[in-house]
Formats: sequence, C-alpha cells, structure tokens
Amino acid sequence: MTALRVTPVGRGGGHRLWVSLPDGRDVAWYDRDSGRISLLSEAYEDEVRAALAPYVTGEVTVGPPPVPTASDLDRLTLHPDDDLAPNRPGEALHAALQATARRRFPRLDPRLARLAAQARVGDALDGLDGAGWRVLHCVPLPGSALIDHLAIGPAGVLAVRTVAARGRRVRIADPAVATGRAAPEPLLRWARRDAERAAHALATAVRPVLAVADPGRLDVLPGLGDVRVLRDGEIPSLARLGGVLKPADVEALYATARDRRTWLRL
Repeated sequence: MTALRVTPVGRGGGHRLWVSLPDGRDVAWYDRDSGRISLLSEAYEDEVRAALAPYVTGEVTVGPPPVPTASDLDRLTLHPDDDLAPNRPGEALHAALQATARRRFPRLDPRLARLAAQARVGDALDGLDGAGWRVLHCVPLPGSALIDHLAIGPAGVLAVRTVAARGRRVRIADPAVATGRAAPEPLLRWARRDAERAAHALATAVRPVLAVADPGRLDVLPGLGDVRVLRDGEIPSLARLGGVLKPADVEALYATARDRRTWLRL
C-alpha cells in the first residue's frame, strides 16, 4: 500500500483535507462541509479511504471532483492582489500601525484598541464558518472608507461595524453611539451607509449590524429600526438563523464580494 500524506487547509486548519503522494502529487481531497471525498485518481481509492479514516466523521460520498460552478471558476481566475479573502480583521490598521511603529510609541496609540476590538469581533464571525457563513474583513471602498466585516450566510448579508468598548459603558441612541466619556459618534448612520453601499455593490439586501466588543454595560434605546446591535459574545447565535439564502447563493455572493474590483466600481 502506498503511504499517503494528509494536509489540512482552510480556516482553522481543517476546512478541507488534501491527500497526496510522497512526491507531493495530490490524489484526492476531503471537504468537511459537504462530506465528500473527491478522487483525482481512482487507482488510489482504497489508500485514500484508509488515510482519511481518522479524520472522517459520519457518512461520506466518494467520486470524481464535482463540476466547478460559475463562482468556482470566478475564484480560480481571481488575481491574488484582488482577492480580499486573506484579509485579517483590521487589516488596514495592521498596515498603518506597522508603518508608524518606528516613529511612535505603539502602546499609546488608540488604534490598538480598535484593532483588538476588530480582532475580537472578526474571530467570532469566523467561528460561523461551520454553520455555512462566509466572512470577509476590511473590505475597501472608494476613497479611504472601509467595511469592518462582511458576513454572508443563511440569514442573509450583514455589514458589520465594530465598536471598541474595552469594558466601558456604551449608550446607543439613534444615530449616536457614546462609549464611556468620549464624545458621541454617528455610528448608526455610518453602519447604514456601509450596508447601503454593500447592497449596491452586491445587488442584494444587506443589513447593518453594530458589534460591540467587550462592553462593561450596553444601553440600547428603542427605535433603531433596521440596525441590529450585538455584543461580540452574541455573534455565535447567528449560526441558528437561516431561511434567507441557500448555500449556492451564499457561495455566489461570496465569490463576488471577495473580488476587490466589485467594491472599487462603486
């Protein structure tokens, strides 16, 4: 029997498992989401099943790779410079802080608090992957504007703006958000604007969300209407929602959204 190597790839290191020969040639992959083993060479089926046995859960289907969808083809032809999928939460802040690190004292930089909040919210959103969600971070818009996070899943498309609370009281009264003793900011108006621009770019409904990271106290006055407010600890509850988009719709919208050119045409 030929010794095969199993290598995890994807978010969390295991979204997909690739099976390869000792010389590096791939012979199959196992997709955890679909429960399918795709064989590139039927001659290695028994060896592939044996190699994947410790990783497979539940029933699986085995066969040749599925015919690529239109979104698959778009992804394969997307230039790496235009692919937003690798963006980390707060990608623009990472770059800005790195550029100024040699000239300033980073520990005093208020952008660090915003970066920590975006990482906290971004990690929670990335945790929805197993429930059929696809998430992008730091989506660039024309000019210097950004959408902190864009989540596409069974419950629809969400444009998520992060609020860095850091244990302080947050008071939300349309359109202003006051954090601690800082001056109120019109974050609800900005969140709605993010959603409107995303809806225009993707040609689908997008709901604005305000994600409050680590609030000491959160007071939300009634009358927010279309804006949903979530603590970062409440984000996992989105995994229980659905009924808006089918998996194929999620993947098609994600393929469009991850292309930088989609947003620069606004």
